[in-house]
Amino acid sequence: MKSTSFYMRIFHRYLGFFLVGIMAVYALSGIVLIFRDTEFLKKEVQIERTLEPNIPQSELGKALRRRNFKVLKEEGDIIFFNNGEYNKVTGFAKFTGKELPFVLKQMTKLHKANSKHPLFYLNIFFGVSLLFFVVSSFWMFLPKSSIFKKGIYYTIAGIILTVVLLFI
Repeated sequence: MKSTSFYMRIFHRYLGFFLVGIMAVYALSGIVLIFRDTEFLKKEVQIERTLEPNIPQSELGKALRRRNFKVLKEEGDIIFFNNGEYNKVTGFAKFTGKELPFVLKQMTKLHKANSKHPLFYLNIFFGVSLLFFVVSSFWMFLPKSSIFKKGIYYTIAGIILTVVLLFI
């Protein structure tokens, strides 16, 4: 009869190989998301949207899904705002925005997926797989070995660091 350690190592190994691609995507998109409040790697794009006519100035930023929205002036039927304009009669808005390149945009979209996203099951599977990696790593070495004992010290240090980072 094979031991639990034997099976944990096998599942850990092959699940790790299987998830290499998605782990790379999550790692890269996680790094990119750290800089989402900057213009790092973003390029300027022209955006055109047709909204409902006669949206009040106070609700226009929300309708356009723009942060730091400020109306600069209003001339006739046109409302000018930072980097764009909105026609109150037609509902047509034209503005300049910043977006990530297509591949990075898709990666961060996958990273931030919620239950309304069609691939959210992939995110759940990936999260459960990561939890499996955490647990199965304790079956990689015999508990009496020096590597395992050192690993426990590193585990304790990592848990302490995590707790500290959570409460800073």
